Formats: sequence, structure tokens, C-alpha cells
Amino acid sequence: MAIYVSSPWKLTSNDYIRYMESSETQLDLVQNGSGYDIEKEIKAFDESKAGVKGLVDSGIVKIPPFFVVPEKVVSSQPTPAHLQIPVIDLEDIRDDPVRHEKVIKEIRSALEIWGFFQVVNHGVSKDITEGMIEGVKGFHEEKNEVKREYYTRDVKKKVTYTSNTLIHKTKAADWKDTLYFRMAPDSPRPEELPVVCRETTIKYSAYIRGLGDTLLKLVSEALGLHPNYLIEFGCAKGLKIMCHYYPPCPEPNRTLGSKPHTDPDFLTILMQDHIGGLQVFHQNQWINVPPIPGAFVINAGDLLQLISNGKFKSVEHRVLANHNGPRISVASFFAIYDRICGPIKELLSDENPPLYKEVPLMEYITQYMWKEQDGGITTLDRFRL
Repeated sequence: MAIYVSSPWKLTSNDYIRYMESSETQLDLVQNGSGYDIEKEIKAFDESKAGVKGLVDSGIVKIPPFFVVPEKVVSSQPTPAHLQIPVIDLEDIRDDPVRHEKVIKEIRSALEIWGFFQVVNHGVSKDITEGMIEGVKGFHEEKNEVKREYYTRDVKKKVTYTSNTLIHKTKAADWKDTLYFRMAPDSPRPEELPVVCRETTIKYSAYIRGLGDTLLKLVSEALGLHPNYLIEFGCAKGLKIMCHYYPPCPEPNRTLGSKPHTDPDFLTILMQDHIGGLQVFHQNQWINVPPIPGAFVINAGDLLQLISNGKFKSVEHRVLANHNGPRISVASFFAIYDRICGPIKELLSDENPPLYKEVPLMEYITQYMWKEQDGGITTLDRFRL
């Protein structure tokens, strides 16, 4: 079994010194004729089945080149004080019509301007959220012989553990490991879930499906549609949960926890711990999304931008690597790909013509998974009229 240790990754001494003193990426090393064998090193990393945590546990002080991104990609300016992600209070929205209308307006504004907001007083208790964080942490900190039973790049499986699913296709790997559950429409049997987080995952997913229904009803109303429109449309039919573990990074200025991306879904509900690092691209700059105890981060995905005809924005976001950690986050994605979707007909008019084609969602998700964003062109942009 291949195990990574702190080593020159088969580089010559001069190449290794140059790498240690520069910000060269794996592509730079290959183009400069260093002899660095990308595929061999990625293969060894993958076959270890130990993930990024395995690298950290081995005591590395320099990250492998296949994680390195140009320094200009990582850098960002401090968030201006006047630019803050909206925080929306869901308390009493069922019983107070005035509060209900206020929240609908706040969601409409947040999704039009930011594509993101945070929610508090959402009805998911502290013991459920903290239990899920501890369960995810417990799995990722299990012995490797336990975790490796779930390690696979087979995207058809309902329960998987991996690090960088498309590592052989990406320009640079992310500094994270991921435990994945496909919870709907065809959920895994309880015995398929890891023991350490089995009960918490089942409970958490039930609460998230409830919160997802609540939010989709509010988003429907924010679009001027009847409350059940998006649920009847099928937006809540599929639920995937990705449990990310971002180990402490010895060189956080040379890599990213998650590279810039939009989400391939209708709606995402994210729970993040106290570490922070999530950023949203807004007004041509990266804006921090500070952790709020007990809050969820909500964002529109590509499919909501598609069916809303661009009214609600699917916005690029990323996660910074950090000396501190581990950072734990749990992202829940509401999506289904068994249909053809285009802008909702009720939202179209002579003044608001369709911006997108009718899109076979299987074609969309295939392009999303296998084509990195190129020059700011997102997967959804490729389906514009």
C-alpha cells in the first residue's frame, strides 16, 4: 500500500529546492522538465485511501504539487464592513402573516443580489446539528482500515468516502476529504451507513428534508408562485449530503479547501462549524461568510437560476485552506436529474423572454462533472440562448 510521507516526490534535488522556494504548480513542474510524475503521485495518493488527512498524519510540512494553485488564486482582500451576507430569521413565519411576507421579501432580495443568505431560528435543534458535526468528525478520524471500506470513486454508490472525486481530471486537488450520502429518492439501508454516524445522519437528513420543504415553499412565493410549486416541480425529490473534512494545512496560502464553483442543484443547505473559510464571489471580490452559531447557509444552485430564468443567482463560492482545523461542513443538495428543465413558463413574458434552452439535466450534470469552468464560463452558461 502506498503511503505519503514528507519527501521530494521523486524530484531532483535542484527541482525540489526550486519547488520549496517558489509557488510552482504541478503544471509548471512538468512544463519545466522537472521529471515530476503527476499521474504516479496521484495514483499513490489515491491508492493509500487515506485522503488529505493521511498526508497530514504523515507529518508533511510541504503540500504535494498536485494541490498547489497559483498564489494569486488564493489571495483575497479583507471583506468590506458594508458587505455582509444577509441573515434571515425564520421565527414565527407560519403563525405571523406579517413576518411571513417580510421573510419572503428578504429571501427574494438575497437570492437576486447575493444568491446566498443565512437562516436562524429554523427549527433544527442544537443537538441535531452538533450531533451531525461530531458524527462526521468521528468518521473522518476513524482508523484508516475502517474508512477504506467506503473509499471509492464510483459515483453510482449511495455511500462513499473519497478525496477529490475527479482528481485525475482537475488542475489542482482540493485540501479536503468527503463522506457522501445519497439520501433520496432511493435512500441507503441503515446498515450501509458508517456506524459512527449512522443514527445522526438518519436524524439529520430527516430534519434537513423538512427545512428544505420550508425553504422551497418560501422561494416559490418569492418567485410569485404558489407555495408548493417548486416541491410539485420536483425540486425536493433528490437529496445528496456531502460531509467535508478540511484538515489543517501546512501551507494554506498555496492551495484551496474547495476551488471556486457553483452548485449543480436547486437549493443547498450548508452547516459549517466555527472555523470559517467559506467565501462568496460578490461585486468582483471574495466575501467571507462568517460562521454564526446554529445558523445554516443557504444558496441557490444552477438549476434554480435556470428555472427562475436568471432571477435568482447561482453564485461562485470557495473555501480557503487554514492552519487551524479540522474544519467540518455538511452540504445538503436538493436536485434531481431525470428530466428536461427550462425557465418556468409562468415567469416568462414579452418583457422577460427565456434566457436558457430546455436542458436535459443529465446532460447538464455530465458537463458539470467533467468540464472545469473555463475562463469564467460556467456549465449553465453553455445552455444560454
